[in-house]
Amino acid sequence: MTVLAAGDVSPGVLGFVVVALIGFALYFLIKSMNKQMTKIQVPRESELDETTDGRASDGAPGAGDRADGADDKVVADKKAE
Repeated sequence: MTVLAAGDVSPGVLGFVVVALIGFALYFLIKSMNKQMTKIQVPRESELDETTDGRASDGAPGAGDRADGADDKVVADKKAE
């Protein structure tokens, strides 16, 4: 066994064990995450267009909808032309 000087510090076996346990935990967490990600079924764009016709099905404002009704005014102006 090596004798260290008074000011020297060494992580030793305990430090290695802690880092190794963190590494193993990270490996299993990533493996589990990948398994969960494969279970997610994302609809394709063609399926979205057929079912929702470009709008949210729950009546919530979509990406182009504004709460102040500005989109309604644009649509009304286009119909007037």
